[in-house]
Amino acid sequence: MGSTSLRWLLGVAGLLLACELALRALPVSTSTETGYYVDPLILTYRPHHAWTSSTGWDLRNAQRQRSNNFGFLASRDFEPDPAAVALIGDSYVEASMLPAHDRPEAQLEAAIGNRPVFAMGGPGSSLLDYAERIRFASERFGVRDFVVLVERGDMRQSLCGSGHVHGPCLDSRTLAAHVETQPPPELTKRIFRHSALAQYLFGQLKLNPDRLWRQAVAQARQVEPAAQEARPRVAGTSDAAADAPMPVVDAITKAFFERVHGRIPGKLVIVVDGDRKAIYRSRPTVDAERSRFIEQARAAGAIVVDTDPLFRAQMEHSTLKLDVGPYDAHYNTLGVAVVSRAAADALRSPQRAAGSQSH
Repeated sequence: MGSTSLRWLLGVAGLLLACELALRALPVSTSTETGYYVDPLILTYRPHHAWTSSTGWDLRNAQRQRSNNFGFLASRDFEPDPAAVALIGDSYVEASMLPAHDRPEAQLEAAIGNRPVFAMGGPGSSLLDYAERIRFASERFGVRDFVVLVERGDMRQSLCGSGHVHGPCLDSRTLAAHVETQPPPELTKRIFRHSALAQYLFGQLKLNPDRLWRQAVAQARQVEPAAQEARPRVAGTSDAAADAPMPVVDAITKAFFERVHGRIPGKLVIVVDGDRKAIYRSRPTVDAERSRFIEQARAAGAIVVDTDPLFRAQMEHSTLKLDVGPYDAHYNTLGVAVVSRAAADALRSPQRAAGSQSH
C-alpha cells in the first residue's frame, strides 16, 4: 500500500473517530437492549437498563430513560397490587419523547388519584400483543382494571408480517392464529448499537443501506411501463385482507377478546385514537374499520372512549394541536391530558366492563 493510500485511510479513520467522540457528547439515541426478558411473548427493555432517546438529525426531545424492574419504561417498579391500573399500548403509552411527568402514566395517575398506574407500553406492537400484557398483569400483579390505548393502525398491524408484532398475530390470508417473535440481533448489529455514529446515521437519520442499494439498482435499469404502474403491497396484507376489511377487523377483535377472557375482573377501558388530520381540517372522520372495532368492542362489554368527539371539542376551544409536532404524530402534553381525563372518567363510571366475560 502506497504512502498516499495509507495517509488517506488514516485520515478517514481519524475523521470517523472524531465524529464518534463528538456524537458521544451529544444526546444521540443509544442502544435500548430489547428482548424477551419477562415473558416469551412480551418484548421489553432489559430490566433497569438506562439509555438516551432523541428525535431526528437535530436531536429533538432528548430524554434520559430507565426501565423498571420488569423492563418497561415506567416511573415505578411493578409489584402485586389489585388497586393498580394497567395502562397498555404501544409507543403512544410509552411516550418516550415527553418528559416523564407529562406522559400518559403520570397524567392518568394524577387524574384518577390514589391509585398506581402500571405503564406497559411496547413500541412497535399491536392489539394482540396488548392481550398478552393484560394476561401478564393479571397473573403476575393481580391487576383488575385496565386501560388500553388503541391507535388506528393496531388492528391491521396485528396481521403477521406487518412489522408491528411482538408475539401473537393472525395470518394475513387465512386469519389463522400464529406466533411471530422477533429474532435476536446479529453480532454486527449488536456492535453497531454501541456506536454513537452508527446510531446517529441509522437511528436519527434513518439511513437504510438496503433501500439505498435497491434504489441505485432500480435507477440503473430501464424501467418498464408495467413496473411503473405496479403499486407496492403493504407488508402484512393480502388481496383477501384488502378486499374484505370487516372480516379482518372482526377476526382480530374476536381474537383479542378471546385472549383476555377471564382475566379482567374489573373494568376494561379501551381508548380509541381519532383521525386528527381530519379533525384539524374540520372534516368528518371516515374510517369504517375504526367504527367497526368500536362497535365490536362495545358489544363485547368493554367501555370504549371514542376520542374523535373529545378532540373536536378541544379544537373548538383552542388552536393548539395535539401532536408532538409535524414530524411526530404521537400525543403532546395536551393530547395526553385529554386522553387521560377521559380514561379516568371511564374508570370512575358505574359501568362494569364485561369484556372478559363474553366474546
